[in-house]
Amino acid sequence: MEPISIAMISDFFHPAVGGVENHIYMLSAYLIKKGHKVIVITHSHAPDRVGIRWLLPSLKVYYIPFLPIASSATLPNFLTSLPYLRTILLREHIHLIHAHASLSAIGHEGILHAHLMGIRTVFTDHSLFGFDDAASILTNKLMVGTLKNVDAVICVSHTGRENTVLRGHLFERSEEDLNTLELRKSVYVIPNTLVAEQFKPCAQPPSDIITIVFLSRLAYRKGIDLLVATAPRICARFPNVRFVIGGAGPKLIELLQMREKHLLQDRIELLGSIPHNEVLSVLSRGSIFLNTSLTESFGIAILEAACAGLYVVSTKVGGVPEILPEDMISFAKPEEDDVIRAIGEAITIVQTGRHDPVRAHARIKTFYTWDDVAARTERVYTAVLRTPQMDLMTRIRRTLDLGPCVGPIYTIILLVDCVFFLFLEWWIPRESLHYVHHHWDRGVLKELAEKEERRRQGDEELES
Repeated sequence: MEPISIAMISDFFHPAVGGVENHIYMLSAYLIKKGHKVIVITHSHAPDRVGIRWLLPSLKVYYIPFLPIASSATLPNFLTSLPYLRTILLREHIHLIHAHASLSAIGHEGILHAHLMGIRTVFTDHSLFGFDDAASILTNKLMVGTLKNVDAVICVSHTGRENTVLRGHLFERSEEDLNTLELRKSVYVIPNTLVAEQFKPCAQPPSDIITIVFLSRLAYRKGIDLLVATAPRICARFPNVRFVIGGAGPKLIELLQMREKHLLQDRIELLGSIPHNEVLSVLSRGSIFLNTSLTESFGIAILEAACAGLYVVSTKVGGVPEILPEDMISFAKPEEDDVIRAIGEAITIVQTGRHDPVRAHARIKTFYTWDDVAARTERVYTAVLRTPQMDLMTRIRRTLDLGPCVGPIYTIILLVDCVFFLFLEWWIPRESLHYVHHHWDRGVLKELAEKEERRRQGDEELES
């Protein structure tokens, strides 16, 4: 396909650590490898991560001066980001915006502004959200308004796809049959993946000790309360079991209290935050990986652990059942007794030698590759660029469909955004911007050369 210029936009990017951050970086790197131009736009990171930085391989990152309010997410402000995004997107000759994560305010704003400049949009949803708590309701309303303007949606699992379609109201009644619902937009499923060579199993000396590794953010959604309840019972039932727990978060204090209460300092090791380049060394210490998440769209940590040769025990939630074959994972309900049952099953499998770490790694290498993910994402971009773009009236009509209260509010924001954009077009004309030239962007270079030639001829006529 022809090279295209892509802007990845999200609040979640390095130097912060997480699955979304790593996904954006790796996808960008492989798209660059395929000949495309990719930049990343994110918020600043204190104290001095503001402006332009470069990451290998030739990935330009714009850190615009917005500070996060919680969990690396910025405050949704809709309009204040337009001057920054307009300048960056025009200077870099961006053809398509790819926003990531439902909680990324700057990603939603990029989709809102992009159509003003004729730029196409794609959105990737990395998480599952509910429908009954305040945070999910507000997030879902924000996402519904954004998805009215997006050209295509990507989800990381089939379960995540169903969740996003429901949350984003991406369906409408068929004109032929009012009882039939049809998808309004293209919603694709492209899973997360990893570089399998970075998670090769390490040979371990024979030992009677069974080490269970737990790596996750220590937050409620990750099922830390379930871990706190089950770990002492597992240690009591299996004297040869040890826990290695890595991660940081608000639930760390509860793990510390549990370890102190049950005098398990020699059985449960808390490592704190683990840099991504040290994950393999931690996984190599264990033979079983435990995941107790209460909700999970995909679970890249599970895939990394399986690739490193660990047998996996996980709660059967969200998109987790789609990740691995049944013989590489034991599932449990998100309940204490069932988690303990699954752990016992896993210990038996490991002790009897029914799980081969080297064979598991070889199988994972054939399941997931970044080349495949990048190629599938390319096909989404191609499909988007070949479709006609929505005009303003279509966007207004779709926005009004949000409801009698939210619809007019979002429509006002959309119209004010258009007026603000026209003001910026007058105040900072496109001709005054310092454009960035790419080696394959010959059409842009030719257009700029023609403009410069016309300007020079005009100056000569004035002088004569």
